[in-house]
Amino acid sequence: MGFADQRFTVNLSILFTELPLLERPAAAAAAGFTAVELWWPWVDSPVPERSELDALKRAVEDAGVRLTGLNFYAGRLPGPDRGALSIPGEESERFRANIDVAAGFAASLGCTALNALYGNRVEGVDPAEQDALALENLTLAARAADRIGAILLMEALNRPESPLYPLVSAPAAVAVVDQVNEVTGLGNARFLMDLYHLSMNGEDLPSVIERFASKTGHVQIADTPGRGAPGTGSLPLEDLLDRLNKAGYDGRVGLEYKPGERPSAEAFDWLPR
Repeated sequence: MGFADQRFTVNLSILFTELPLLERPAAAAAAGFTAVELWWPWVDSPVPERSELDALKRAVEDAGVRLTGLNFYAGRLPGPDRGALSIPGEESERFRANIDVAAGFAASLGCTALNALYGNRVEGVDPAEQDALALENLTLAARAADRIGAILLMEALNRPESPLYPLVSAPAAVAVVDQVNEVTGLGNARFLMDLYHLSMNGEDLPSVIERFASKTGHVQIADTPGRGAPGTGSLPLEDLLDRLNKAGYDGRVGLEYKPGERPSAEAFDWLPR
């Protein structure tokens, strides 16, 4: 087993960012990938112009790659925000306005995984109020995902880099997954297991895999420390992916790491050819 047996998808919001957005799908294809994923590309616009959506759709199709994952609108990412769906007021409204847009775009490219970042805690707002709002919005998102035959992903981030984000452990994110599934009855909410974030939180990754592989809808990787390519840090990623396979996970693995000082096209030398 090992890296050679994985089905990788490259995240175009962290790799190939030295290129304009519309050139990144072709660059990923040139590097040998057949699948890509994206954070919501229009940071300031949950509802971009149709021409912008169409242009990105053409770029993905012309490159001959498949879009396998897409984030809902999540505010300024990269940046200070970590999602919008639990933020009362304008940000929550922007998330709701984005739900059908993101789902429609995903459906147009056959994408069947939509990731919803929870959002930071807001000073002066009762966390229970934020959690109730989050459940409302996640219910809407899960139903939209179900309409296009997609899963809704919930991700745990890491406390050092996201100190205001409430879901900073695998159990915390899985608890929200279970809650959404209970409310909707759809069963399409799943855990996004990002091994980088969980490692940064100091979690026992073999235990996390054993406990939650059956509830995992997607996996993302980067090495620690530094969020670089596999082999640049100390995380035993090949072993961890083998453990995931043995635990029954047979989905794709998203490459969500920083290329460092080199061009992104040179950041895949760890991959067996």
